[in-house]
Amino acid sequence: MDLTAVFTSVFSLIAGVGVFLIACSMLSSNLEALGSKKLKSMFSKASKSKLLGVGVGTVTTAVIQSSSATSVMVIGFVNAGIMTLAQAATVIFGANIGTTITGQIVALGLLGSNSISASAIFSALAGVGAFVLVFAKKDSTAKIGGITAGFGMLFVGLSMMSGAMGYFSELDSVRNFLALFENPFLLVLIGALLTAVVQSSSVMTTMSITMVVTGLITLNQGVYITMGSNIGTCVTALIAGLTSTENAKRTALIHLIFNVSGVFVFLLIGMFLRLGGIDYGFIFGKMFPGAPQIQLSMFHTVFNLVTVIIVLPLTNLLVKLVTKIVPDKKKELSDNAVGKFRFVEEHMLKTPPLAVQQVKNEISAMAETAIKNFNCSCDIVCSLDYSRIEEFRAREENLNFLNKELVRFIVRLLREDLNEKDRVFLTTAIKSVTDLERVGDYAENIVEYADRLKESEESFSENAVREIKDLNNLIGNLYKEVMTAYKNNDKQALKNALSIEQTVDDVTAEMTESHISRLNGGQCVADVGAQFLSLTANAERIADHFINVAKTIKNF
Repeated sequence: MDLTAVFTSVFSLIAGVGVFLIACSMLSSNLEALGSKKLKSMFSKASKSKLLGVGVGTVTTAVIQSSSATSVMVIGFVNAGIMTLAQAATVIFGANIGTTITGQIVALGLLGSNSISASAIFSALAGVGAFVLVFAKKDSTAKIGGITAGFGMLFVGLSMMSGAMGYFSELDSVRNFLALFENPFLLVLIGALLTAVVQSSSVMTTMSITMVVTGLITLNQGVYITMGSNIGTCVTALIAGLTSTENAKRTALIHLIFNVSGVFVFLLIGMFLRLGGIDYGFIFGKMFPGAPQIQLSMFHTVFNLVTVIIVLPLTNLLVKLVTKIVPDKKKELSDNAVGKFRFVEEHMLKTPPLAVQQVKNEISAMAETAIKNFNCSCDIVCSLDYSRIEEFRAREENLNFLNKELVRFIVRLLREDLNEKDRVFLTTAIKSVTDLERVGDYAENIVEYADRLKESEESFSENAVREIKDLNNLIGNLYKEVMTAYKNNDKQALKNALSIEQTVDDVTAEMTESHISRLNGGQCVADVGAQFLSLTANAERIADHFINVAKTIKNF
């Protein structure tokens, strides 16, 4: 045994796995960024039927070459209330079918009498894509270059792995050692563990195919290792789910149960086949003679298709099961929950287009929290009733949390691969977060004015209270138009909001003049008058900050 050749092959194998992983990442990020609008549109249609959900999951995963990215998108839509857990389950089922496309691509690259020649042709696309990337002036052109380079690099990695496997297949000691692993349960376990380590079922499936093609393992061994890879690919999602929301945990659990169920069924079928003296290798060998790469890739596809057919009718039962395993926690009102996002989650950074949408949802929720605190502050200063002060303080603390942590998330998201429109939105989103935090600060000022009134045992007159309530309602109407404009990019709603904001300016000016008249007429003491004038100025600034949020749609 030539140790130099052995080490060279080992290093080539490791390098091939690394190149393959990078290629998958390039394909996923560029395809996702290029087709983000279409992906969002497809996901919105997934709620219409179970079969459509499976189709959306299949197409999405086949396009972006990442079932984990699809799962992250699904979790985000569930958390946003756009998709139910049952609908999300069907998309995940489809994602398992879509992920088999990688195996089919690999099999295509290994076709022909010379296993390297077909791969070499496709590998050349890595160079083509690299040239496009270097000379591209448009963002969309660069994305196409990245996709082309990523696709070519898949086959560069495949060639390196195939070459290393080819050397090991010539060593009797290696072949004899691998031949010892015949127990199906042990092979499934090996496939699951190795996939969990490399965190990619695509890499494990590709390695299995190249090992079968080079003769390192039998087709039947490859079948069971591939089964195990379907379980191993769930590990990353399960680990991420441990520190995430209940729906994230449930989604990861659905993925695991789906794959374990499929493996269990196919292990049982395999046991019955062995009683008849045949195995999966014999069956798929007869179906696709002389093409071991096609035999294993087709088994992988059949495995996932059959599992979907079995599990799909049981979707509702599966959802009930995971809901019992991971029950809802009793918690406070969502806008009172301190130190937590309602829509944004760290793992969404892996899918930037979805993360951008969830940032917008988070800002909308932040605006709702801000207007609630303004309304609450007006009630307190008018009635001097502090029964809701704890809710107010919790919301204010949450606004401060969002001002820090949401901005940090946006800054991290800006470092990801985004289209120009999303990048412009995120830049304006930072300002919107600051505006809404300032709304909370001014509401807090109003509560402080109430504190001073209570300490001095004073209160506003009936006329002053009526004016404050009218102003409160006016800003409430402004908020509604602002959020309609912001959420729907509604230019008419923006015009309506600007008109109301001008009315707020006029009303606050009139309130100031009226109160000065009351002061001059001796109807109000100076200390109370100072609190009223400060409140009026703060309310006018609150309207300004809300209108700033609506104005961001002018950039689109």
